[in-house]
Order: sequence, then C-alpha cells, then structure tokens
Amino acid sequence: MALTLVLGGARSGKSAYAEGLVTALPPPWCYLATARAWDDEMRERIGEHRARRAAGWETRDAPHDLAAALRALPPGRPVLVDCLTLWLSNRLLAEADLATECAALVEALVAHDGPVVAVSNEVGLSIVPDNALARRFRDAQGRLNQMVAARAARVVFTVAGLPLYVKGSAE
Repeated sequence: MALTLVLGGARSGKSAYAEGLVTALPPPWCYLATARAWDDEMRERIGEHRARRAAGWETRDAPHDLAAALRALPPGRPVLVDCLTLWLSNRLLAEADLATECAALVEALVAHDGPVVAVSNEVGLSIVPDNALARRFRDAQGRLNQMVAARAARVVFTVAGLPLYVKGSAE
C-alpha cells in the first residue's frame, strides 16, 4: 500500500476509517496531527480522536510544516495524516504560498518509504460560500485534493461511515 487518500464530509467517518487502514498494518504507527486547539470545541474533537486511538500510535503535531514532518519519519513507518484540510487552513491563514506548499506536500506524501493514509474533507459539495476567503479556501482544497488523488494508489470517499472506492480497491 502506497498513498491512500480518504475523503469525506464533516463527521462522515473518514478519520476512523483511515485509522483502521493504518492499524491493519504492523505497528508502530505515526499520526501526523494538523489540528490546532483554537477553542473548546476543537479541543474536544482532538480529545475524541486521541481517545479512539489504541496503543501503538506515536503522535506528532504538524500544523504547518507537514512536508518536513513526513520527511522526518523513519523509513517504512505507516503514517496517518489527519488532516489535509486543517493543514491547508493553517497555511491559508498564515498567508503562505499555497501552490508551492501544496506541491511540496504532495511530493513528500508520495516520497515516504512506507504506507501513507491522508485524510481530507471534500468541501465543494455544498453551497457557494458567501465571502472571498471561504471561496478561496474551498477552491484551494479542491485543487489539493485533486493533486493528492492523482498521485494516490487508492482514493476512498466516506459517506455515513461507509467507504466508497473511487480509485483502487479495498485490498
């Protein structure tokens, strides 16, 4: 298994599904966390994710330099990146050069010498956002998802906790 992209909406079951893909592999597993605990709701979400993970996980925070965090992993280590959406949001708000950073991230995802499962939100399925920043984010997320999907061996779309294989198969 090389790169797998797991897409879905909020609370679609994508993170739990992605965790299952990684834990089906021999440990130790690495969890690259991109979330930042801005408020109580986000702290609660982070806590839920941590509580769900079994022993065997090493968690590394990578809210900004995700490509470097991937490059720093030991060869062969199964890794879960959760999630590309929060990473992109962090970089957008930091006024980063998104095109350059997204390209570097995609290269780091495919260069890791081991299985990588990346989680991302599919944000373009709803109404058109009413402000320029939100539209810029939606468009950038769509472009990043396309870039990762093009290089991924497998793309899974989760709906109501169920995986739909868009590219590749369950094996």
